[in-house]
Amino acid sequence: MRVFFLIIVFSSSLLFAQNKANNSSREKEVTEVLNAYHLAAANSDFKAYFDFFTTDAIFIGTDATENWNMTQFKAYTQPVFEQKRGWKMTAFQRNIFFAEDGKTAWFDELLDTRMSICRGSGVLVKVGKVWKLKHYVLSMTIPNDEVKAVLPLIIGKQAELRTKIVQE
Repeated sequence: MRVFFLIIVFSSSLLFAQNKANNSSREKEVTEVLNAYHLAAANSDFKAYFDFFTTDAIFIGTDATENWNMTQFKAYTQPVFEQKRGWKMTAFQRNIFFAEDGKTAWFDELLDTRMSICRGSGVLVKVGKVWKLKHYVLSMTIPNDEVKAVLPLIIGKQAELRTKIVQE
């Protein structure tokens, strides 16, 4: 009985170590993809940038109107990249999580940007052997202590926008 117990404990330890190694390897892959994605944006490399997305991906920007499919996002991005005005975003904190099947990952990251600290979050899916962005959200961060100061700047415009969206 004691030998059986030791075999189970040893087997469980091996499985745990293997899962940890798999997650570490996948985490490294996802980190490399996200870093290269941000580099393509900084370099205004249109083709490389959009190669990181699935064809049916969604990009949600900092403005409430920026909820774009890839056709819409490409239309917005192309003139910006043609003028070499891509956006530089460098992650300084990132959390990555995986579905049990290892084919879906989700993440959140804090980014240094021209808009100060922003938060990126999203979902990646494994397409063949490559991780692709299926959904990306970019948000500006406002310290809680500063929300009262920011509200007067945005309330009027957001009320107008809310009315417009509800009427559509």
